[in-house]
Amino acid sequence: MSQNNPSQLLPSELIDRCIGSKIWVIMKGDKELVGTLCGFDVYVNMVLEDVTEYEYTAEGRRITKLDQILLNGNNIAILVPGGSPPDVA
Repeated sequence: MSQNNPSQLLPSELIDRCIGSKIWVIMKGDKELVGTLCGFDVYVNMVLEDVTEYEYTAEGRRITKLDQILLNGNNIAILVPGGSPPDVA
């Protein structure tokens, strides 16, 4: 078995390999964030830099740029290494 196959890694090992890389974070609710993962802890609280926050409302999508953010791991639903939200026309 190869250690380079992501399907054979523990979740924390996969997240650890994403440090310094772009990651797409889908939160519980109507927010998504894309940024560079700086670090995380055992509760998957995360620090991201160069963040773009996407908030979906009845009026459409609102985009906010942030230098740095600390995310509470309890509010994270999905992590997508290297991903980004689809463009909405």
